Amino acid sequence: MLVTGDPVPGVERARGPFVELIRHTLAGAWSGPLAVLDARRGELPALADTTALVITGSPESVTSRAPWILAAETRTAELVRSGVPALGICFGHQLLGQALGGLVEANPRGREIGTVELERFADDPLFDGAPPAFDANMSHCDSVTRLPEGARVLARTRLDPNAAVRFGERAWGVQFHPEFDGEVMRGYVAARLDRLVAEGIDPGALATSDAPEAARVLRTFARLAGS
Repeated sequence: MLVTGDPVPGVERARGPFVELIRHTLAGAWSGPLAVLDARRGELPALADTTALVITGSPESVTSRAPWILAAETRTAELVRSGVPALGICFGHQLLGQALGGLVEANPRGREIGTVELERFADDPLFDGAPPAFDANMSHCDSVTRLPEGARVLARTRLDPNAAVRFGERAWGVQFHPEFDGEVMRGYVAARLDRLVAEGIDPGALATSDAPEAARVLRTFARLAGS
């Protein structure tokens, strides 16, 4: 797992870092070893012994072009092009998109936060057994606004037309957080309260609930990566 950031402080204190949220959501679906590397410290997965890759979310922005982000993009592109199964979550989704030749920018539709409806419009093994529309938990300001060549959009939301993308034969990105349940989502809304009000978003109007179908996507990826 490639760590690229930490949850908001209140969530991290209550529930742990992204690694623990993802472990909890996997619920034993991945039986192999789980190495944890922190891209911010220059730790990157080796090409020779990486069997699958999950890239976490982050409060950082891919658009900053920080040196550690550039290094992570380069290694991620190498892994994907060598056939390593990869799943990018939120920031990780954006990092994958940029690394493979797309473009990440501030979402022209504004911040997306809370439990939102995800509309599928393409079949894909990552969504095996999922209904045509289901709830997913979001917290982002940036988006993949231009897809890499050959990428295929799998799902969208009202504010993000590229909410789930298949970037390659075994590489996917989801703008939503499959590891977020309702409690975590409420923690994010509380942490962003002042910003939401300043942006004209009514925090009381935001849905914050469990999203079991979105959570299942993480376990499905583990199954696909292990097959």
